[in-house]
Amino acid sequence: MSTEFSSSSAFRAILNDLPQADETARAGAEDRNGQLTKPPGALGRLEDLALWYAAWRGDARPVLEAPSILIFAGNHGVAAQGVSAFPAEVTAQMVGNFAAGGAAINQLAKAQGASLNVHALDLDTPTEDFTQAPAMAEDAFVAALKAGWDAVDPASDLVIVGEMGIANTTAAAAVAAGLYGGGGAAWAGRGTGLDDAGVAHKAAVIDAGLARHAEALGDPLDVLRCLGGRELAAMAGTITRARVEGVPVILDGFICTAAASTLEAASPGALDHCVAGHLSEEGAHAALLERIGKEPILSLGLRLGEGSGAAVALSILQSAVACHSGMATFAEAAVSAGQG
Repeated sequence: MSTEFSSSSAFRAILNDLPQADETARAGAEDRNGQLTKPPGALGRLEDLALWYAAWRGDARPVLEAPSILIFAGNHGVAAQGVSAFPAEVTAQMVGNFAAGGAAINQLAKAQGASLNVHALDLDTPTEDFTQAPAMAEDAFVAALKAGWDAVDPASDLVIVGEMGIANTTAAAAVAAGLYGGGGAAWAGRGTGLDDAGVAHKAAVIDAGLARHAEALGDPLDVLRCLGGRELAAMAGTITRARVEGVPVILDGFICTAAASTLEAASPGALDHCVAGHLSEEGAHAALLERIGKEPILSLGLRLGEGSGAAVALSILQSAVACHSGMATFAEAAVSAGQG
């Protein structure tokens, strides 16, 4: 398959020809799992996660030792509509905090032994206000997709995608509404801490964007281009490149899931190499996860973004893979197997 693209239509062609899981590796992993020194199913969902990971790595006894966290930052023209409790300059300030090692994701990456790379996407040039024009023209959209695509290191064995961008919960909610209907009220949440009036205003802004771009709502990639943002498009590019390279992905919260949902809507099965790291406190995240058929690994009341929830979930996946690949079988341990 071709993995080069210079247009959204070429990117769409990649989505329509994605590699699949290695079923031989999965079968080998299932066989191994049945021989490990434990009662059948005793490790619960850890067993399912290990089998999923083995299938996408193409290895019945995989290791997970080179996880990568990729954070994309973008600014949004719709912030001018007053949809966030924080000003737009906070995006660049937080990128500086990432660079200085002072953010939550820096600590979590260090704790999990993951590399961390932060990509600031034209912060001095916000996307267009989507109530007035498409958030991104075709060239800007493709550039953002490629920024995410090019950020993936094929030597990684797990990718986490996260984001930073004032007003991006508004963009994510607009994307979700564009994909699944329901209007702004169904998807708008408190984001950075809006009160009830702020949420109602945010929903109205989303509805204005939906009305402006009604002709785009039948095409998931056009929904992302017209209502999303650079960091959302970049996350979509990363998730797709990871699939092409055979690298599993842990999705983060509401914004990441909205970006990912455009891929699933455009090409059902496009997220089979992904698991949902956690259930965010952002109210509509559960509804998005239901739409894409993902059960979150964790539910800890997180709503920070930055890839933070997925990074915490990484420790669970590391535990699953370590048990699957490191435990002895009954034969290796000279332990008598049970009879049921």
